[in-house]
Amino acid sequence: MAELRYATAAAAATRASSSPSKRDADAASASSPLVASPRVGGVKDAPRPHQRWSLPPPVRSLLALEDPRSPAASTSYRILVAAIACFTLAALFSAPSVWSRLNAPYLCRKEGIRLHCPRVSERDSLWENPHAAATSWKPCAERRSDEISDLVPENETSGFIFIHAEGGLNQQRIAICNAVAIAKIMNATLILPVLKQDQIWKDQTKFEDIFDVDHFINYLKDDVRIVRDIPDWFTEKDELFTSIKRTVKNIPKYASAQFYIDNVLPRIREKKIMSIKPFVDRLGYDNVPMEINRLRCRVNYHALKFLPHIEEMADKLATRMRNRTGNLNPYMALHLRFEKGMVGLSFCDFAGTREEKAMMATYRQQQWPRRYKNGSHLWPLALEKRKEGRCPLEPGEIGIILRAMGYTKETQIYVASGQVYGGNTRMAPLRNMFPNLVSKEDLASKEEMESFKKHVTSLAALDFLVCLKSDVFVMTHGGNFAKLIIGYRRYMGRHRLKSIKPDKGLMSKFFGDPYMPWATFVEDVMITHQTRTGLPEPTFPHYDLWENPLTPCMCRA
Repeated sequence: MAELRYATAAAAATRASSSPSKRDADAASASSPLVASPRVGGVKDAPRPHQRWSLPPPVRSLLALEDPRSPAASTSYRILVAAIACFTLAALFSAPSVWSRLNAPYLCRKEGIRLHCPRVSERDSLWENPHAAATSWKPCAERRSDEISDLVPENETSGFIFIHAEGGLNQQRIAICNAVAIAKIMNATLILPVLKQDQIWKDQTKFEDIFDVDHFINYLKDDVRIVRDIPDWFTEKDELFTSIKRTVKNIPKYASAQFYIDNVLPRIREKKIMSIKPFVDRLGYDNVPMEINRLRCRVNYHALKFLPHIEEMADKLATRMRNRTGNLNPYMALHLRFEKGMVGLSFCDFAGTREEKAMMATYRQQQWPRRYKNGSHLWPLALEKRKEGRCPLEPGEIGIILRAMGYTKETQIYVASGQVYGGNTRMAPLRNMFPNLVSKEDLASKEEMESFKKHVTSLAALDFLVCLKSDVFVMTHGGNFAKLIIGYRRYMGRHRLKSIKPDKGLMSKFFGDPYMPWATFVEDVMITHQTRTGLPEPTFPHYDLWENPLTPCMCRA
């Protein structure tokens, strides 16, 4: 009987092991990486060398490795499903934020003075922005082909406006853009602006001496009506320059579009033709319609075109800069704001002899008597301004910053500036650090430059274009020139090209601490200038339109 029972049990075991379902289960158990292997010799704490640990019951149930009908698996299964549901809801709520961040015009974010950007495959370069976050953006201020003109007939305009574009070339450029904008706001006809003689440069350049008038008028023909001269029916033309009755004054800086509609438009309708002066920064940025800002970009980047001979000469200068050594090299354009007028107006203190300081004090007292007073308050004020980075950089100071950034003495530098205060003596430290320092007079012959000397503004136009075409643009102090260059490079999609805005306060820190080692200063310069290389930034209300036209004037590529 015992033998019979043993034989019966053995047969049953054989049949069970030969069952297809049993064989499939055994094979799955043997091959699955999710199931633990049997222990060797029945010892609990002696796992086999390739033992795999079992998954938690809810996961095993979800993967159909365990019967979900068991009580333990059912409870764990519900917990797991609830956790997955919570995770899904959280992902849905955060998706818009993530999506907006991915589609932001600038992908880098600031944290103090550090800049955190997406990882890129490129290494840092002296001549490129490796984090060119806006390369997927393109200029779109031009009038679209399907855009219908809303220009009213000539006999239905509200009247004529006439402006004096004051200051230097770049200040005049901004005034012209604003004049077109307010003509659009008030539905008026714009008389071709007059470039007012600058008191410093003593220049008498006319609009047609520097800009292509035909292109300017034709390009804007569907936006604003523009005429070349004062209408013939208006016989008292001198009144537009002298008569108070024909002049609109006291327009506040950065006035809104509504201000012009409420205060200027009624007078134009009454008199039919009015002069507006002064006209410097008389239209705001974030208090006008977006279409008006887009129109200003259209004027600045497309309608205002220099005359062909200026464009051609600028191309020659840029080509010569890149071929000075016989090989094709990148070049840096340095806008050096250290003229006597800028030094005096800054009311900052600079290194120099006692005699030089006394002469500057006399000059300031003559030019700005109200600000100068008796001069006793200027010394502490000058120290404070230097610490805050509000003083123009001396030529030697900008040289130190550029060397800290890694630029070598072989760097080709084009200098765009007026007469540097202090002359060759003041320029010597910069020239010693960067011997390959040239200006337009060094690159061109006297015969080539002769025709440009008739109009100082055309010389400024050459500097503007050569700086615009440079591989790296460096400014040493604020101003319309630097703003327009940086904004132009951003608008034309040249974000990979650096436009460096030096941290002027670093020089006060460096010179004020005699124990600061050069390596520490270099590290400070490298970290600080990650955020100062011309990358796109939010436009309003912290930045004006000319420096960063991204928001109103550019769109996704």
